Amino acid sequence: MPIRRLPPETVNRIAAGEVVERPASAVKELVENALDAGATRLEIQADGGGLTRILIADDGHGMAPDQLALAIERHATSKLEPDDAGDVDLLRIATLGFRGEALPSIGSVARLTLTSRAIGQSDAHAITVEGGDARPVAPAAFPGPHGARVEVRDLFYATPARLKFMKSERAEAMAISEEIKRQAMAHEAVAFTLDLDGRTTLRLPAEAPGDIGRLKRLAALLGRDFEANALLIDQARDGVRLSGYAGLPTYSRGNAAHQYLFVNGRPVRDRLLQGALRGAYADFLARDRHPAAVLFLDIDPLYVDVNVHPAKAEVRFRDPALVRGLIVGALRHALAGAGHRASTTVADSVLAGFTAHEGVGRGVSGVGPLGDDASTPQSTGWSGWTGWQVPSSQTLPGLEERSGRVEPGEYPRTSHNPHPTPSDIDFPLGTARAQVHGTYIVAQTRDGLVVVDQHAAHERLVYERMKTQMAQGSVARQALLSPEVVELDQAEADRVVAKADELAQLGLIVEPFGAGAVLVRETPALLGDTDVQGLIRDIADDLSEHGSALALTERLGEVCGTMACHGSVRAGRVLSAPEMNALLRQMEATPHSGQCNHGRPTYVELKLADLEKLFGRR
Repeated sequence: MPIRRLPPETVNRIAAGEVVERPASAVKELVENALDAGATRLEIQADGGGLTRILIADDGHGMAPDQLALAIERHATSKLEPDDAGDVDLLRIATLGFRGEALPSIGSVARLTLTSRAIGQSDAHAITVEGGDARPVAPAAFPGPHGARVEVRDLFYATPARLKFMKSERAEAMAISEEIKRQAMAHEAVAFTLDLDGRTTLRLPAEAPGDIGRLKRLAALLGRDFEANALLIDQARDGVRLSGYAGLPTYSRGNAAHQYLFVNGRPVRDRLLQGALRGAYADFLARDRHPAAVLFLDIDPLYVDVNVHPAKAEVRFRDPALVRGLIVGALRHALAGAGHRASTTVADSVLAGFTAHEGVGRGVSGVGPLGDDASTPQSTGWSGWTGWQVPSSQTLPGLEERSGRVEPGEYPRTSHNPHPTPSDIDFPLGTARAQVHGTYIVAQTRDGLVVVDQHAAHERLVYERMKTQMAQGSVARQALLSPEVVELDQAEADRVVAKADELAQLGLIVEPFGAGAVLVRETPALLGDTDVQGLIRDIADDLSEHGSALALTERLGEVCGTMACHGSVRAGRVLSAPEMNALLRQMEATPHSGQCNHGRPTYVELKLADLEKLFGRR
């Protein structure tokens, strides 16, 4: 069969399969074009999941009439400029788009109308493309002083086979909404409006550039809970800057849907960045929990390749170790700065679990002393209980006495000093008042109360102490009676051997052993009798996917966590007031003490205002 040159229309339709995979892809390309054109206000409309109609209107600098015909030609762009020798530098791409493929690709599979008025011009013009067939440029109406309007109708009508692979209209509309959210996160100074099937689903005013405006935009998109539980990230290393916000470990999610990563303002999905994010939270979350984070990486375009795929969702870094180290270091620094702080959603969940018992006291004029055989209140409240009754004028036994386990004299009270001294109650976690069920410490703060899970809290303290000891000296190793050979493929073996020095710091001694094999001589003593074969293969997988030996780090962390669990204060142990307060003070001084080793909260704080709401005082 002879080789034939394909017609331009067919070439465009083939290329459109890579650039425009679904309606959300078309929206992404058109929105990025508008942002590159300097737009400060964007209006997006989509009907029928974007398959029936898409409209993108902006107030950018617009295009002159003679530029409209060029705009729909393949690989025609205003974003790359040749130098004096006629060469185009593809290593310093500073715009979101640059390939010149979006408009011709969309025009080859849909009915495209591009209308624009350039800054300083009185007339607007439009050009229409249907299935790759372009019509002449003609004058047209335009509502604004300058900008562009791109209308796409009947997407994929020219490629009916592609329509069969589209999801439901609702699913495609959700994908469009998610794409607009990502773009809005990266450009807080731009106003966005999204209408789906004639209904406004998103309206975001422009915010001031910077951290404050960015957080306001994120709060509008991710909710006020994210705003209340987000940590500011702002670190730089060797010309690379990482900024954004990361959620507290106790504000974790069940999947990675709330992880948004941007490189030079471009939304990306990169395994290196996701692996670094996971590694930074490895000490704080269980494997089935995921952090919430919105991170922005600013790097010289020379050190990142965005020309990996036509969709531009993947990137490659020249120095991936630098990027990973910056992300892990910046996140851990922010988490350490959070100290014992736990997320506000923990208290919200507790408040939601309270139930008011309106029937309390019905039929009961007084309550007498209760013995072990006293009647038990029913699950429906106190209304059905008719226990011991005493005259209402009689003082109930124990009413004037101190409660809980705070021994008399620990916090002296007199008629002149009925409250603890400021040094007692003004600590962040307050001063201990009681221990209930032998498990929970109740402490009073200046403006509320704190309930602490003594076992989870002390487990975290012991775990952090063990980590510090590991960081201060090399990990203890144990030599194998007979060194074990692990067979891998050549690439995996090379990656493991290349990390031999790093693995040695973690207590694992490996060396090359012929082609495609490594020899293990020593393992970390903490692991005891471990599966060496499985450990090395897990490490090889981590090095392939993330560039770091997360498997060994996580195994050491799991062992430390297990040891900390067995070495901590057990639930059911009765503590004295000094012991309870000592635990509170240690929590305040220990980073990450707000959550246990599995990401669960170690304490719940209820403000006085929350308590007043429970009892109808507010």
